[in-house]
Amino acid sequence: MDANTLYENLKRIQQAKGYYFSQDRAHVMGLMEALLLNKERYGYMVCPCRLASGDREADKDIICPCVYREPDVREYGSCYCNLYVSRAWNEGTIPHEYVPERRPPEKMMF
Repeated sequence: MDANTLYENLKRIQQAKGYYFSQDRAHVMGLMEALLLNKERYGYMVCPCRLASGDREADKDIICPCVYREPDVREYGSCYCNLYVSRAWNEGTIPHEYVPERRPPEKMMF
């Protein structure tokens, strides 16, 4: 699979759930490439914005879309990576604030 195919597949699935890709196409496509690289590296599409352990069970909270996406988008209009955003984010009707890391520090230590 290439980045464009991944983009189209995820776009179709996630828009039906109310999640959109950021309009910054270059940023989004870079993340698509990184997701595919992580799939090759680890065997699963772990978040490219976080450090993975390589242990699927330990990383299950950051397999994209991560478990933090829903609260991030609800509160900030964007996930941590700025990959998935709300309609309001893309329309510019809400501020584009920094999205803090929600992953507990103990999950980031290997």
